[in-house]
Amino acid sequence: MKEIKVLGSGCSKCTKTAEAIQKIAEELGVEATVIKETNPQAMLTYKVMSTPAVVIDEKLVHGGSIPHRNQIEKWLTAG
Repeated sequence: MKEIKVLGSGCSKCTKTAEAIQKIAEELGVEATVIKETNPQAMLTYKVMSTPAVVIDEKLVHGGSIPHRNQIEKWLTAG
């Protein structure tokens, strides 16, 4: 199971990112836990400069915009 964190202030872009990842994971049948993280300390931990940011299994994979569907699918189906 993948652990996916969406880091941000809770803004609409962050919410849309978390919802999109959850929906696509369900469509692909991928087990994933999606966590919306709004703690500023978490953003410092991952050295996030702009949000929304996406962390998968403790690795920062995206930041600064809502990711495209094809990016999300690659993350979810990667090894």
